[in-house]
Amino acid sequence: MPDRLPAAPNTVHWGFFDARLKPAIAVESGAEVEIETVSGAPDALPGERFEVPEALIRIHAETPRPLGSGHILTGPVAVAGAVPGDVLQVDILEARLGTDWGWNALRPLGGALPEDFPEGRMVTIPLDRETGEAQMPWGRTLACRPFFGVMGTAPPAHWGLVSTIQPRAFGGNIDCKELTAGSVLYLPVFADGALFSCGDGHAVQGDGEVCLTAVETALTGRFRLTVRKDMTLEAPMAETADRWIQFAFDASLDRAARIALRRMIDFICLRSNLSREDAYMLCSLACDLRITQLVNQQQGVHAMLDKQLIP
Repeated sequence: MPDRLPAAPNTVHWGFFDARLKPAIAVESGAEVEIETVSGAPDALPGERFEVPEALIRIHAETPRPLGSGHILTGPVAVAGAVPGDVLQVDILEARLGTDWGWNALRPLGGALPEDFPEGRMVTIPLDRETGEAQMPWGRTLACRPFFGVMGTAPPAHWGLVSTIQPRAFGGNIDCKELTAGSVLYLPVFADGALFSCGDGHAVQGDGEVCLTAVETALTGRFRLTVRKDMTLEAPMAETADRWIQFAFDASLDRAARIALRRMIDFICLRSNLSREDAYMLCSLACDLRITQLVNQQQGVHAMLDKQLIP
């Protein structure tokens, strides 16, 4: 049985990463851990007919928010043997809906089109955990593909408190819809124990997350956390059953796209005998550049390549 980490006031941190956080739990490298997450500030709570986790109410009442905003993260999990310079391999074994509702919000001055939508809005979205569908307010349903918007290790200690809003080299608010159950995320380690945290559960999201939020909800995930001393990374990367993924984040979407492309070229050269010129050509022919998200100040692009081309 995997170790289990429930969401509670003493196991979450709201709105920030910090290398000085004490671990909520410690595991051996290669161990599985089940992590419960919750989502949303008090203004996101639904009507009485929905299931509201008791932990969420307690977290609202008892958990400090030193930066004033951001995501509720469960953790951190310390992984034995992890030291700065290592890589934490995060096998996402399961991501399941934790309640029967989610929420979507428009915020003034937020999203990809802030001038077009000046008024705020909060919508409760019913979730059917048996069918795996989200009931939209216009009468149609969307199939859920649950994933964690935020997964990250601790930042370098000298960074101090770092907001969960912007994705960084340690991961964090990546918001990539490809990171569903069965995928693997690789994160650079900057602190002893790696100190992995997750949250920002999404029932479903499109590339770009353009209105600022997905269908935000409580999720429970099961992960295998493995320290990799045979790898070095400057930023997160991932793999699905059939694709390699390289991530990049920058205030400029153009720069993020170029950084993601360079990282994919470097990756191809590392794993093959292709020259940089051939790797560049392969990317032009077979690598897809996708917008991860447009709304978190550090915008995201991910480059995707079929694994059959570079095993």
